[in-house]
Formats: sequence, structure tokens, C-alpha cells
Amino acid sequence: MGIQNWSDEIILVELPPEAQMAEELNAVIEIVRDRGDCDVVVDFSSVDIITSSNLAKFLKLRKLLTDCAHKLIFCNVAPATRSVFAVTGIEEIFKFVDDKFIALASLQMVG
Repeated sequence: MGIQNWSDEIILVELPPEAQMAEELNAVIEIVRDRGDCDVVVDFSSVDIITSSNLAKFLKLRKLLTDCAHKLIFCNVAPATRSVFAVTGIEEIFKFVDDKFIALASLQMVG
């Protein structure tokens, strides 16, 4: 798990399971707030479910990033987790890709 500077413009976040997720998301939000010049890729490989409070943190993170014209991409999202985004009606505002290599490549091609 952890937060890595993949490049000068990209942060890669490997989310821990739900129990530790809130702390990790708070750290990412702080980093984005402080830097303001990065895209974020969130890897859900270790996540099986997500709570409403963490959904709210993702919305906050997305707002911070879109306000400064940067991207948020989710990858390796399990079907059960993805269905939580769908049921809450917010799936369409996030970008989902299959894995972190696709996410990182798509950001490097644009940026």
C-alpha cells in the first residue's frame, strides 16, 4: 500500500483495505491540496468494498483535481466495488480503467 510519486506530475495511490482507507485518502487529499499540480491514479487492487464516507472523500479529491484541471483515474476496481459507484449514481463522473499501467500510460500520453 502507499502513496508514490510516479513522476513529477503523477501520484500513484495503492489503497489499503477499507479499514485503513480513510487515513490514506486524507493523506492524498492533503498532498493534492499542497501541490495542486498533479494527476492521481488510485489502484483498488486490495479493496473489496467501500463505505459512503470514503465515497465522499473521493468526491472531495475529484473536486480538488478538477478545480486545477488535473485528472483522477481509478484502476483494478472489483465488480462489487464498482457497483457501489453505480448504485450511488456517481460512476459516470469517475474514469475507470482496467489496470494501473493503462492509467499511467493514458496520463503520460496526454501530459
